[in-house]
Amino acid sequence: MRSINILEEISDGKLYDIEDMVKADTYGCNGCSDCCKDVGDLVVLTPFDVHEMVNYLGIEFNELLGDKIELRQNNKILLPYLKMQDENKNCSFLDQEGRCMIHSKRPNICRLFPLGRVYKNNDFKYFLQVGNCPKKDLKGVKVRNWVGIENYDKNKQFTLEWYKFIKALTFRLKFVRDEKEVEEFNQILLDSCYGIKINEEDFYFEFLKYLPEIKNRLGII
Repeated sequence: MRSINILEEISDGKLYDIEDMVKADTYGCNGCSDCCKDVGDLVVLTPFDVHEMVNYLGIEFNELLGDKIELRQNNKILLPYLKMQDENKNCSFLDQEGRCMIHSKRPNICRLFPLGRVYKNNDFKYFLQVGNCPKKDLKGVKVRNWVGIENYDKNKQFTLEWYKFIKALTFRLKFVRDEKEVEEFNQILLDSCYGIKINEEDFYFEFLKYLPEIKNRLGII
């Protein structure tokens, strides 16, 4: 979670809700793909992000590993991130023209930019990042329209539950010293949360139904 002090340094100092207006509209980017380069350590993927990708591309999660997605460990937790490639560190989903090949199913973090999220009291608000987008004089747009997430209320519920889950798993793994056991925890995490097959229209319901079982397997209360 980002502190308010840090937010004041990187944002316009305001917090936005889904129906608020914010100057985030890049008016189509006009061919710019600056925010799709050298961001591999920022775009960590949620199970929903991966679910959208694999259904759109018609492939398995494991088929994306290595080429489009890489696993990175942080606080002992192994999670999938968008992979950057070549000397320019372009996102692996950029085509030769610098356009996103999965734009309609791009990760939620990508949808938000230049917005970000800050979590507090079992909720989150949005903030506007300043100085990161090369476009000048961004236009005002309603947050809901900018992020363009279908079934927003269900998506928000999932996002909050996932945030709490990762926070609880981080705490749980603090007490696991054996590297083999950490590997086993991470394999359960990847198989249970990213490798599962769920019909596209049933993701939120099905995932949240399975989550208590996953928590139990990982020893999370």
